[in-house]
Amino acid sequence: MAPRILVVDDEPNIREVICFALERAGMTTATAATGTQAMMTFRAGRIDLIVLDIGMPDMDGLEVCRQIRKTSSVPILFLSARDEEIDRILGLEIGGDDYVTKPFSPRELVARVKTILKRSGPGAMERNDQEMTVGDLRLDRAGRAVTFAGSALTPTALEFAILEALMGRPDMVFSREQLMVAAYGPGTFVADRTIDSHIRNIRAKFAAIGAENLITTVHGVGFKLHAGDGRA
Repeated sequence: MAPRILVVDDEPNIREVICFALERAGMTTATAATGTQAMMTFRAGRIDLIVLDIGMPDMDGLEVCRQIRKTSSVPILFLSARDEEIDRILGLEIGGDDYVTKPFSPRELVARVKTILKRSGPGAMERNDQEMTVGDLRLDRAGRAVTFAGSALTPTALEFAILEALMGRPDMVFSREQLMVAAYGPGTFVADRTIDSHIRNIRAKFAAIGAENLITTVHGVGFKLHAGDGRA
């Protein structure tokens, strides 16, 4: 079944360009011109990913993301005319998977969408070793689930990919570039601070269930996952 993408933007020409590019890549699309319409469309039927403009008149994209994250982990790619770092970081920290700035290349946007879908869709389950365990931390590839001492986390698709990489080599220091490839695949560039935002978001989710010290920063190098229990 072709992935169904919800495209949310208050500019009709932007919606048209995005839908055309996605449909040429074999996906189906639904559209919304406002945040309120986006919520209605999302609740009405199956949506595999949302391309979500931040700047909309009635309910901005950040608020739409907050509302959706209360009940769903559907991947969200933010789209914005602004390249302000605070927007990008806030969008990722409230649960966004990626961020593309206008003006954008439709080809790049489609590549980002494909990367996120690959990390979150059924194809991600086709692995021989379905489970990974490091101390009390458990990652289930087939169920797309992460738990610590029985408590569940709710990682986004890219956060899941980063955790999968870190858990594959506990106590090894991963550079930002290595985590970038793990999350986005080769040939995709994102700013270092985007990886930092994902790590910060993962840490916050760990902290909420009592695992504050699982991931540490090795200054000037990158990040590593401790093989111990990670409790404070």
